[in-house]
Amino acid sequence: CAWFLQELPSFLVPALLLALRSPPRLEPLGCRLLCCLFCWHYFYRTFIYPFFTRGRPFPLQLLFFGMLFCIYNGFLQGYYLIYCAEYPNNWCTDIRFTSGLLLFLLGMGINIHSDLLLRQLRKPGEVTYKIPQGGLFTYISGANYFGEIVEWFGFAIATWSLPAFAFAFFTLCCIGPRAYHHHRYYLKTFTDYPKSRKALIPFVF
Repeated sequence: CAWFLQELPSFLVPALLLALRSPPRLEPLGCRLLCCLFCWHYFYRTFIYPFFTRGRPFPLQLLFFGMLFCIYNGFLQGYYLIYCAEYPNNWCTDIRFTSGLLLFLLGMGINIHSDLLLRQLRKPGEVTYKIPQGGLFTYISGANYFGEIVEWFGFAIATWSLPAFAFAFFTLCCIGPRAYHHHRYYLKTFTDYPKSRKALIPFVF
């Protein structure tokens, strides 16, 4: 429930901005697709992802600040795409859009697959940590974090906008250290943890 409440504004705010705009902004196609990408991610994170996770205590303070950020970021990204962005009609064939879209889809796929592997680690009722295996976990400890970072940098390239690049950089600064600390925890906790596995970037870091 806490995760649902935290993530909901990131989906709801851009959707409301689009619905309330008069006249509706349906063109060019680039704006419509980019706004849909953002809402698609948060539709999954809000309405699908929470139902596959096991509920754990969630500090009220973190919930409050998480909701505050999602409201602000949802408004910033949505307002820019719906009211400010100007893309040519052929933006969908621009190398920035196509390469960014591919990165976004790749990152989202990695993120969803990694979350699936993490959920399969423990049976219902188990609370002990286990070593993640498979997918990009073969090479890095934070495969789910890596996927989300790639996803939002892809979105930033596809939109070619300052708000999106700021959000991608914030994501890197926020969850990058979490991947590093998880990596350190695994190394400290499991004596058989693969020593060749990196924290966040395969073969690099």
